[in-house]
Amino acid sequence: MKPIIRLLALAALASLAGQVRAESGIAPDAVSFAQVAALDGPAAALGTGMRDGILAAFEEANRAGGVHGRTVHLDSFDDGYEPDQSVALVRSIISGDSHLGFIGAVGTPTSQAAQPITTEAGVPFIAPFTGAGFLRDPALSNVINVRASYGAETEAWIAYLVDGLGLQSIAILYQDDGFGRVGLDGVVQALDKRGMTLAAQGAYTRNTVAVKSALLGIRKAAPEAVVMVGAYKPIAEFIRLSKSLKFDPTFVNISFVGSDALAAELGPDGAGVIISQVVPFPWDASLKIVADYQAAITAADPDAHPSFVTLEGYLAGRIALRALEEAGPDLTRDGYLAAMNGLGSFSLDGLDVAYGANDNQGLDDVFLTRITDGGTFETIAAPQAHASN
Repeated sequence: MKPIIRLLALAALASLAGQVRAESGIAPDAVSFAQVAALDGPAAALGTGMRDGILAAFEEANRAGGVHGRTVHLDSFDDGYEPDQSVALVRSIISGDSHLGFIGAVGTPTSQAAQPITTEAGVPFIAPFTGAGFLRDPALSNVINVRASYGAETEAWIAYLVDGLGLQSIAILYQDDGFGRVGLDGVVQALDKRGMTLAAQGAYTRNTVAVKSALLGIRKAAPEAVVMVGAYKPIAEFIRLSKSLKFDPTFVNISFVGSDALAAELGPDGAGVIISQVVPFPWDASLKIVADYQAAITAADPDAHPSFVTLEGYLAGRIALRALEEAGPDLTRDGYLAAMNGLGSFSLDGLDVAYGANDNQGLDDVFLTRITDGGTFETIAAPQAHASN
């Protein structure tokens, strides 16, 4: 993004906290949010994509005069997709009291470490880029989710592969941490309700591309499909190695993988790879929210291209802004939390968003896409249910 973006390391936080800043990030003419996410390393495209989408939404609002006369700002902090770093940053940001809340965190293990700290402090935790079930606990009054859960994604995979295509042999590659195990559990449950079990499973360590051992174990089972729960660099390595070994099952990925980043990493090897999605198709400008998004990212950076991750960031920013509007001109953190929890059901320029007393997740839809021969994306029509044997 062309506008200056404040990327702050942990060492800079002490200086930031010492400056004269508005309490809770609220000033008469401005309000600030913090993003703690992966901005470097194997998951960097996810953190930067969320950041760019959020910024596009905030800058769009600022061009229109802000919200109740306040411009809206974002400070982004790199946690390297490591829980310990995320915890240190979140604690320091809360101590500095220079931000209204957090937005656009990336990942299950980092969110699992950071969210309890924000909940204890009563600080908003908005739109984490994860479908982990623990964040959907309605008792978490400071948490508001945008995307559908990983359980919904994994069920959509198995419905497509088994009910639709009639496949009988499914294996899984997953990241060996809380994120990967959530996906593993979802796949096991989806298979179990169809009277099936996994043909094979393999895991790799977070923030590495050490997938060869997992690949060799999975390949021995000769599955018809491999479903995958991981970040784009190790997933791309797994697919490339598979194809070099003449092992070419149907590959299906979770939305967290980062569709554009995966397609770019794979190049020609990406053709046919399936990815589940939890936001509208970013190229479908017939939906007004998508047209607005396309205009906003282009205004922020004329060279920007639509993507699923930046669209999710934009939606996160728009929902955070809606809560600011609802909180009114006399903004406080408590008032903002109350506005978050009272959003209810609404149309976001043609996109139906629904929150409720026992529902802190705004979107529920999951759909499947496929990487084309040219490296773009196409939606997959649901096949006719396959007759069981």
